Amino acid sequence: MTPRGTRQAGFAYQAVYRYMINLINEVSTDTRVKLPSLRQLSERLNVSISTIQYAYSLLEKEGRVYSVAKSGYYAWPLAGSPATSPGGDLLERLYVATRRPGMVVLSGDEPTLLASLDATLLRLERELVRQYPRQLQPWSQPCGVWELRAALAARYTTSPTRCWHADDVYIGADLRGVLDILIEVLALRGTTVVVESPCDWLILRLLQDAGVRVIELPWTAEGRLDLVLLEGLLREEPVHLVLLSSAISLPSGVALHPRDRLDVARLLDQYGCWLLENDTQGELSFAAAQAPLRELVNPERLVVFSSFEKVLGPEAPYGYVVSRRMSSELQRQFLLRAFRLSSIRQRAIARLYHSGRIDQHLRSLRLLLQEQAEAVSQRLELHLGHQVSYRMPAGGAAFWLRAAHAVDMRQVFQCMLAQQVVVAPGELFSLSGLHHQQVRISHTFQGHPNLDMTLAALSEALRHAQVG
Repeated sequence: MTPRGTRQAGFAYQAVYRYMINLINEVSTDTRVKLPSLRQLSERLNVSISTIQYAYSLLEKEGRVYSVAKSGYYAWPLAGSPATSPGGDLLERLYVATRRPGMVVLSGDEPTLLASLDATLLRLERELVRQYPRQLQPWSQPCGVWELRAALAARYTTSPTRCWHADDVYIGADLRGVLDILIEVLALRGTTVVVESPCDWLILRLLQDAGVRVIELPWTAEGRLDLVLLEGLLREEPVHLVLLSSAISLPSGVALHPRDRLDVARLLDQYGCWLLENDTQGELSFAAAQAPLRELVNPERLVVFSSFEKVLGPEAPYGYVVSRRMSSELQRQFLLRAFRLSSIRQRAIARLYHSGRIDQHLRSLRLLLQEQAEAVSQRLELHLGHQVSYRMPAGGAAFWLRAAHAVDMRQVFQCMLAQQVVVAPGELFSLSGLHHQQVRISHTFQGHPNLDMTLAALSEALRHAQVG
């Protein structure tokens, strides 16, 4: 098989992806199986290493493979997988469970399951192919095409002092690739970083693998940050930077109080600390958007990262970075990784921004998400009643539930797997043992389960898992 024979070189990763799916499905042993390395597959399939890495990242996101630092990628067979055993790495077991046939995936956080722009994006792509013949498509664009970088820069610009230019924007294959670059550019290895908690497990695992000392700053049950604790950490610890969400903190689904936003900005400025802002779902707030943190902090000590996938859909997996500083090192790291991204698809995404189509889509998506959250909230009250407590999410696609009584959440996870339902235990969102009484469930679930039956099963699992 030679992916270069596909219709467009820009879609080589899709052919690699299909090849890897077939390869994984051939696994029939009862132990984990190491998959070919990036270089081996690059030579075998005659494509670039970055194309292989891109395909692997998609497979990892889907839970079909997982990576082990300094070892490579592995696939678990469906039979005898760790998902059926209460031991082992919980994240690996969750990933394996999500790829088993017939599973209802309530563990995810995929807003665009309600509405995506995939079809529009592909239509624009077909139109652009006629304007930009294949032989005229430049591949030497390590930081992304100018049109898309300029569109993002314009979107982030809000005033003459808080303005961005195309050269301040860097586009990578996916969010993981972008975060890997930031770990290198910001020299995070061996440093101390303060991270809001709960925090996305992808971010936590990448920081952990890089040897970063992560200090977690928990959100309170009232949806506030402990600013006294934050100031103490900034004063007493060698904090390299603080990682916070721009608008909505997920999976907790809370928006930072306006007064707290000002105080956080003041503390960062007082101690000269950098802000690494997570803007992956910054535009999915249900209420009128508050000023994101980046509007309040010193732009010279700010780096923003995000991706298109949460607002556009899976056909736009690219991640990106916005930063005024360290341009030479950022360019160097993007060049070293040699991301081979489809210039046509990037231009199609740029057109969504320039035409205003993205804003129309976001208005519809936010309304759908809010309506779905309210409908699922009624079902939660009906079936879980006094078994859980939660705050209505301020945005996004998931609920962050806390058990009202002490439970073994791993047992809940295992009981739900027996019902062919995957939920995400709260401990996945912490490196220091927090959130053992929490669980994340999506309100934009994959598949079409009978939600009443599913929540009734969750109620039973919580009851059986009570401890003490």
